[in-house]
Parts: sequence; structure tokens; C-alpha cells
Amino acid sequence: MLFLGIDPGSRKAGYGLVEKTGRTFKYIDSGCLIYDKVPTFMDRLGHIHQSCIELIKMYQPDEIAIESLIYVKSVPSLAKLAQARGAMIAAFMATHQGKVFEYSPNLVKNTVTGHGHTNKEGVDKSLKMLLGAQLEFKTHDQSDALAIALCHGLMRGAPLTQKGHAKGKRGGRSLKEAFKHLEK
Repeated sequence: MLFLGIDPGSRKAGYGLVEKTGRTFKYIDSGCLIYDKVPTFMDRLGHIHQSCIELIKMYQPDEIAIESLIYVKSVPSLAKLAQARGAMIAAFMATHQGKVFEYSPNLVKNTVTGHGHTNKEGVDKSLKMLLGAQLEFKTHDQSDALAIALCHGLMRGAPLTQKGHAKGKRGGRSLKEAFKHLEK
């Protein structure tokens, strides 16, 4: 199965793809979509929506995982991020109804590294260990999106809350627990 992970943003967004075959994961691609060349925010939303449609057409993922909203100090920034996520989710739902999932940043970090408050460099290091030491990330958006895709692959099949979030102790499973799940 091919999983697309999205680290959303209103100025740029990361994407990452992993393929799961049996119990193994393979890196497929990752990158960053740049939106800030479109000067007005409202016009940028259309560009965000269209770029997500193009991603789906290009890679044809089986399922899509997106990072949930996080608390930020700036209400205007949070509103723009929420609108950008909405444009992305609308694009994904056109072809992937019931196959779009969201994960909190702490759950992603906990699943991929074993610790929910790991820094960006720790996430990068874990991804290189899990998917191949040759990986080089140009931006943290790119590695974050890849971590979201891998988290989805590891959490896939886990029970969900009523809101559609993955259940687990303190919001997630450890990396060791996630790999045990794959052995079943």
C-alpha cells in the first residue's frame, strides 16, 4: 500500500510517500510544495487545492495522512493554517473519501521516534534509520511529512476514537509497540 503524508502549511507544505509491503516500509518520494509565490492568501488557497489534486494524480496513493492542527500563539496564523488544511482535505476527499486520516504532531513523533517531544533532528535521524541512511531532507516540512506517512503505516488498523484519531496510551504507541502490531 502507498501512503501519502502531508505536513500542511499556508506558505509551504511537505509531502512524503512510503510504501508498505508486508512488514517492510520503503521510501518512495518526498518534497515541499511552495505556495508563497502567490501573493494573496485567498488566491493561494486555490493553488493549495490544485497542488493536492496534482499530487494525488501523480502518485495515486491508497491512503492519505495529514497532521492535525496544533496550537499556535497567533490566532491569524492558526486561521490561515486551518483554511489551508481545509483546501487540502477538500482536494483529497474528492477521490479518497474514508481514506484520509489525521495525526497529532506528538503522536507522529512518538510513533516514529519513541518520544512525543523529540526535536526535528531526532525525527530525521529516526527516519534515516527506519527507511535508509541515504535519505537527505532539504526541509523539515519534507521529513515531517514522511514521518506522518510512516506513522500512518505503523498505526494503520489501530482503534480510533469517535473523532477519528488513533487511540493509544497518551495518544499513541511507542515505536516498539507499533512494530509488534506489524508482526501480527
